[in-house]
Amino acid sequence: MNVNEQLAEALRLAVDPPGGVSVEALQDLVLDDESRQWDIATAARHVGVSPHTLRYYERAGLITVPRNPAGHRVYGAPAVRRLVFLTRMRTSGMPISDLRQYVELVNRGDVTVPDRLDLLMEHRDTLRAQLAQIQLALAATEYKIATYGGSTQP
Repeated sequence: MNVNEQLAEALRLAVDPPGGVSVEALQDLVLDDESRQWDIATAARHVGVSPHTLRYYERAGLITVPRNPAGHRVYGAPAVRRLVFLTRMRTSGMPISDLRQYVELVNRGDVTVPDRLDLLMEHRDTLRAQLAQIQLALAATEYKIATYGGSTQP
């Protein structure tokens, strides 16, 4: 698999994992078409979090969301892309403080790419260690199930 295919696969998994954000729901927002925007309820539903969580992310400085003339938040493509990333990182256990640091680096521009890469690689290492521990716990659980005469197959 070449680099472009690896990136395409990583993107697919990032936005369409099993039970995750629907690619169909996001297709309208892939391009920066300002005529396609979601209100807070729609964005929350598609991203898989509550509207309260979206407001919290805004208060925490993780995302800036413009408002329409009536004062309601409008989530366009850039905001939704950031929300997908934020929710994936929170699901993986990344602390809000690390997310704030990451967002600050992004806001400072391309000169911070090496720092962002370091932060993400460190998080990946943490995730890999956690996965190894979870795999050991699963093996122990499977062993006990088999000990009691249960099937270890789903």
